[in-house]
Amino acid sequence: MKTKAVEIAQAGGPDVMRLVDIEVPPPGAGELLLRQTAIGLNYIDTYHRSGLYPLPMPAVLGMEGAGVVEAVGSGVKGYKAGDRVAYGVGPRGGYARHRNIPAGRVVKLPKAIGDETAAGMMLKGLTVRSLLRAVYKVKRGETILFHAAAGGVGVIFTQWAKALGARVIGTVGSDDKIAVAKAHGCTHVINYRTENVVERVKEITGGAGLPVVYDGVGQSTFMTSLDCLRPRGLLVVFGNASGPVKSFDLGLLASKGSLYVTRPTVMTYMADDKELAEASRDLIDIVKSGKVKIPINQRYALADAAQAHRDLESRATTGTTILIP
Repeated sequence: MKTKAVEIAQAGGPDVMRLVDIEVPPPGAGELLLRQTAIGLNYIDTYHRSGLYPLPMPAVLGMEGAGVVEAVGSGVKGYKAGDRVAYGVGPRGGYARHRNIPAGRVVKLPKAIGDETAAGMMLKGLTVRSLLRAVYKVKRGETILFHAAAGGVGVIFTQWAKALGARVIGTVGSDDKIAVAKAHGCTHVINYRTENVVERVKEITGGAGLPVVYDGVGQSTFMTSLDCLRPRGLLVVFGNASGPVKSFDLGLLASKGSLYVTRPTVMTYMADDKELAEASRDLIDIVKSGKVKIPINQRYALADAAQAHRDLESRATTGTTILIP
């Protein structure tokens, strides 16, 4: 069958994205054919588009979406046409009206969670679940720091961390975003454009520093993040919004207090279908409980995906952004 998809033929800026007709074959063994109703926009999409994470060309972007099963491939059990499902860790190919996907990579949606919410919560929510419960197990009473706290991952992270009993220090880039971060669970919010983040963290912690810092910004915040840690603290670098950290003197980890640094990806932590299913259930349960709300603050037509990328990269967005196919 023919469907519409956003495809790139080469890496580059948002202008390399084109809405084209592609052929979607019948679902293969173990696959589902989805008619997508909403598609999640994520920073990893910009990394794929720019070439930071190289792809074979031509390529269809998109790691996250929700929709309705239209056909079931051979060997698939537990799914039928008409089921509502969502996915959040790929495989890539989400910027399309229809797509095939392995059945082990999706989760059924309860009536309580709408398609737009699901499309906006899966990759970000699974990322948060891995950050809080696997990469580092956050404990009740701990004070932790999260950069870009008003972004899509940030607003889910801060709510979930608060539900676990942690206090979150969030950093943001404008006064308007301070209100967003506080509304979603931050105990303290620092505007990094007007305040010294390290000094404020020392003030908040009485000079002790933090057990863990979560940094999805990358190059521009890396040294600041290290300086916010207490001795033997952990820096979790999980993104590159300002560019990747390209070189680093390991000796600094010793001089700054025998620090640890890790560079996790949610795809590694969710590589096993059983682990993915368990994490997806945890995410769905906490969203159903109302402790974590998914703010859909921007919507774009699939044909306007390039503008969505421009707005995301210029940090003009807050909360979650979705594409409507």
